[in-house]
Amino acid sequence: MPGPWRGGPLASAAAGSLARLLRPQRRTSSASSTAQPVIAAKHPFRVDLEAGKRYAWCACGHSKKQPFCDGSHKKAAPQISSLKFKPEEAKEAWLCGCKCTKNPPYCDGTHKEDFVQKAELGYHPQL
Repeated sequence: MPGPWRGGPLASAAAGSLARLLRPQRRTSSASSTAQPVIAAKHPFRVDLEAGKRYAWCACGHSKKQPFCDGSHKKAAPQISSLKFKPEEAKEAWLCGCKCTKNPPYCDGTHKEDFVQKAELGYHPQL
């Protein structure tokens, strides 16, 4: 019989909690866990990031200050909030504009996919 830490329900719960802690924080409310961002741009944004400075990447796609948050989500998408991050070193980075990256806030090339390129800006992508 498996113990609580060998594949049992307690182990699964602990593993899930650990995975959630290690992921970047993009909060959604439990009322609408299906909230999706809209496409803000079909290209990434080149930015110069400063070491130790706090940034808030727009995760909803509604900000007028892309790729950074301007608080637009509070009205347009209250179930989505910005992703806050602080680089450890100064660097040039490409931040996602399509909001479909699997490596937020950084671009992973997803914007090149047809479902992004064929979508209208300001709309949810059709997968």
